[in-house]
Amino acid sequence: MKFKDTIGILRPINDIMGSLTVFIGILVTRTGISFDRIIINIILGVLTYFFIAGSGMVINDIYDVEIDKINRPERPIPRGAITLSEAKYFYAGVFILGITISIIHSIIYNLLFLNVIIATFFGFMGWVYAKWGKKSGFFGNIIVSISFSIGFIYGAVLNSSIIPIYIYFFFLNSVFGLLSREIIKGCEDIEGDKELGVNTLAIKIGLKRTPYISMICVFLSILFFILAAFTELINQLAFSISMIFGIVVVLYAAILMPKKNLDKKDFSKISLLLKIGMFLGLIAVILASIEF
Repeated sequence: MKFKDTIGILRPINDIMGSLTVFIGILVTRTGISFDRIIINIILGVLTYFFIAGSGMVINDIYDVEIDKINRPERPIPRGAITLSEAKYFYAGVFILGITISIIHSIIYNLLFLNVIIATFFGFMGWVYAKWGKKSGFFGNIIVSISFSIGFIYGAVLNSSIIPIYIYFFFLNSVFGLLSREIIKGCEDIEGDKELGVNTLAIKIGLKRTPYISMICVFLSILFFILAAFTELINQLAFSISMIFGIVVVLYAAILMPKKNLDKKDFSKISLLLKIGMFLGLIAVILASIEF
């Protein structure tokens, strides 16, 4: 196994993006926590998320090897840079490394292994998605949404066993926002998913009704985001003002969803708008943690 291939199969950009939720979860709950502990929480928390998320990428490639031979032949396993046996050992090693870091973290700050339980659940979800979730469609969408968003809760647990209500609101906002986008991506990729046997909502209930499910998820996502503005954030004012920009963008995306005869190009536009809106939402959450 070459170093370049081992890094490639981990898909580090995706792992780093997901670990931002851990970083944010730590920042917004840092009141009363020493600076040294915050730094250590960020380092160990992000590393834990990175390696467990990375193990999820590896196990996904292991289960998708036959499909990737056709659709992603450039990936390490299908092109023979990493054997299936090597990938399995690498998956186990990376997963164990992530769990080990979480255990050490728990011992250092007496976290009662709450973080270890969450980290193990996160890793388990990655395996479930690879084995069953991906082809199940909507169930797989839910797993992806929870897996990305769980970092908010993980980061908060590193600071205290008592999780503030706004963390749950941020978690649910993220879950429903991502779920909305995953549903729309299913509409966008409906032809390819049919060939691969992926039972997305778009395939099960059709392109006319599926966007309405996505729209409901958007409204739920916005609801939890607004509820967070009424909680005791470090910077409530900054959050209340900045969250408006993300809400406006995802609302515009929701307005486009009920239109008749949406095609692949329309779904791509909606998906992009949702992505931009969620990114603006992350910025709002970061601003909520800054004392001006």
